[in-house]
Amino acid sequence: MSRHIRPISESGFLHVITRGIGKQLLFEEREDYLSYLSRLEKFSKETKVVICAYCLMENHVHLLLLDQNRQTAVLMKKLGVSYAHYFNKKYERTGHLFQDRYLSEVVDTNAYLLKVFRYILNNPKKAGICPAEQYEWSSFQAYDGLSRFVRTECLEKLIGSRENYERFITEDNNDKCMEDETVRRDDQWALQVIHRRLHDKSGTILQAYGKQERNEVLRELKKEGLTIRQLERLTGINRGVIQRA
Repeated sequence: MSRHIRPISESGFLHVITRGIGKQLLFEEREDYLSYLSRLEKFSKETKVVICAYCLMENHVHLLLLDQNRQTAVLMKKLGVSYAHYFNKKYERTGHLFQDRYLSEVVDTNAYLLKVFRYILNNPKKAGICPAEQYEWSSFQAYDGLSRFVRTECLEKLIGSRENYERFITEDNNDKCMEDETVRRDDQWALQVIHRRLHDKSGTILQAYGKQERNEVLRELKKEGLTIRQLERLTGINRGVIQRA
């Protein structure tokens, strides 16, 4: 099946989402977040794609890009290949880390640019983690040139002072942009999926399965959307085994 041609942004602004395959965690430790950001900085400079905002969540990443040379695909490929190599080597896993192609949408009006900007930075609040200003792994603190590689000049022209910015980002809103389908699914939902797949048996029964059959089931459950942590809790199987399945 041929791939859809990505729409071209006349303004150069794009909202990009990349996800872990099967809800796979992309970041396990602080070092992982720092490693991803280091690569984002390096490859954005190589491709001359401007990073206007970012937010790194456990199993997905949001980026607001200004790409006037149509190099986003090159940036995302370099970033994905490099980080996947780092992650797989560190955690002794094999196979794809990211789900399919990244998602992207054009941002062609100032009004939508502001909406996407606020939406990205409010992802931690939306996920129930913490307010936007308290989240360490977003570009919230990068406003007013307070970053080596995040550029917010285009937003500063529209928003104004730091005070205006903080008020704009943190005010109550119901922004909805490209749906990322990363709403957290709790353990009760995960148990229902496991019971359905195992014909009403407990997930711990997988410990008695042969390696090939066990890994096949684990792969299916990850595709259903269960996280590595959920599978570890609900099956009693080591995280490394689940990651490698």
